[in-house]
Amino acid sequence: MTWMIYGANGFTGRLVADLAVERGERPVVAGRDPGKVAAFAAPRGLESRIFDLSEPARVAEMLHDVDVVAHCAGPFSATSAPMVEACLRSGTHYLDITGEIDVFESIFARDAEARDAGVVLLPGAGFDVVPTDCLAAMVSAELPGATSLDLAFQAGGRISPGTLKSALEGAALGGRARVDGELRTVPLAWRRREVAFPSGPRQVTSLPWGDVATAYRSTGIGTITTFTRLPIPDVGDGLKKVGQSVLGSPPVQRAGKAAIGALVKGPGRATRSHSWVEVYAEATDDAGRSVSAALIGPDTYDMTADSVLRAVNALAAESPAPGAHTPSTAFGRDFIRRLHGVKIIEPA
Repeated sequence: MTWMIYGANGFTGRLVADLAVERGERPVVAGRDPGKVAAFAAPRGLESRIFDLSEPARVAEMLHDVDVVAHCAGPFSATSAPMVEACLRSGTHYLDITGEIDVFESIFARDAEARDAGVVLLPGAGFDVVPTDCLAAMVSAELPGATSLDLAFQAGGRISPGTLKSALEGAALGGRARVDGELRTVPLAWRRREVAFPSGPRQVTSLPWGDVATAYRSTGIGTITTFTRLPIPDVGDGLKKVGQSVLGSPPVQRAGKAAIGALVKGPGRATRSHSWVEVYAEATDDAGRSVSAALIGPDTYDMTADSVLRAVNALAAESPAPGAHTPSTAFGRDFIRRLHGVKIIEPA
């Protein structure tokens, strides 16, 4: 199998590539900046390719002998569509690490094209989607008549610049939830609740995450809300006051992204070694019955790199049916159990 990491000089792309090399794999590394890509590839003895995503036909040429591309170059709102188009043309399986709701929806809309092309499209092959998607599938299987699903996580450690920029873009779109089968815009931080994380009960606040798209596809549950434990509880009230219109204004977006680029650095190995994540899923039916499950895992970036590598190899070894997938529909809800350092608290 020949596989490629596009965006290998970015924070998460580098983690994926370095872990691949540690495990004896030799991915092709690619990106649009010749100097940065070459400086990364040469010391590791990896093949490199230089191209941008402006012309899908040209990208398809660069993928002509590539079986799987792990797309790690965000923001995916701008980069996913041309890479997906190129993969459909070249017959290359596609996976990425997005968490952006509209990116998921746009890729799922190409399911028929992917099936016709014999290609698997797998957005969200890292955190947060892999653990939340698999837990959602687990609780749904235990409560087949579930009509609502709450998903929550809390994490320790620092956040990379790319993740923060995507979060800023997402905040500009307002809150999002799945209600009666439809994606709806809701106020930011519109719900709060307590969830039973493995470390104990915590208050969490609703914020938009990709699971309102992916979990619906995985489970068919019509009402889905996603939550996060905020480091400062009153931040949720601040988000409500600031509002979507302010966060979405071009000057605020430009200034915010510039500040993130200048001031934020991704977490190093030492920081990641002390980081952790906890995830919680709860499905409820109309009779008031509920089933919940949870997990404890390592640093979210390390989990992402591990998950991407396992997904790449699973695409080759297990040959899921062509089409647009979530992690659990591609590899089964137990895919999360394959990841290093993950402990599941079984559905109950």
